[in-house]
Amino acid sequence: MKGTDPSLPEHIHEGPIIAVGQRTFRRLLVRTPMIHQGTDLEEMLRSLVRPWLEPSDLLVMSEKVVAISQGRLAKGDDIAVRPLAHFLSARVMKSPHGLGHRNPLVMEMALREAGTARILFAAAVGGFTKRLLGRSGDFYRVAGRRVAAIDGTNRVTIPPYGDYVVLMPTDPEGTARRFAAAAGGELAIVDVNDVGAEVLGASAGVDRELVRQVTRDNPLGQGHQQTPVGIVRPTREAG
Repeated sequence: MKGTDPSLPEHIHEGPIIAVGQRTFRRLLVRTPMIHQGTDLEEMLRSLVRPWLEPSDLLVMSEKVVAISQGRLAKGDDIAVRPLAHFLSARVMKSPHGLGHRNPLVMEMALREAGTARILFAAAVGGFTKRLLGRSGDFYRVAGRRVAAIDGTNRVTIPPYGDYVVLMPTDPEGTARRFAAAAGGELAIVDVNDVGAEVLGASAGVDRELVRQVTRDNPLGQGHQQTPVGIVRPTREAG
């Protein structure tokens, strides 16, 4: 995948420029080898990213590849879904953005991650506020980020990981700091989907709201693109 900028190496190519307020940013997408459990992501950042960073750059990395490298995933066929997970998932509101926790596999892993009591309480609060106040999202606010970050099986993620449920990475804050040191620049681990972007962990100098804004259109590629890492580079003041 060759970049349009001749100064860039073969594994880094241009994504679309994005405007945030009066500033504009290039998004340079980094193609990586397949990432598996045990992949040394720090070494990958040293070799594929560090030589090409500029002082003002910000790195963003998909939480999914971090979780996969940590072994934070389970194959769908190996997950024993309990009746409670089937019951709760059937009552999750339909969304145009995908199954989410309507997938019984995802709900089962949510129960394991957060505990039955917390999920039941979250479901009760979410159902109550949705019916009485017309407000959505309280299930995830109560259940917590570890539950909201669970990615279910899908056809978009590169094989074989489309057949897996992927959990939130362990210690995303500490992991982001280690990765930033390896890469030689500020870094954020992000959970981005069609609904929005969240920063799960970041090194000390990261502007988290800026990260949400520059990744809001989900520029990182989890499928055949194999670009789970992005370099965000300021360009100029917008006119």
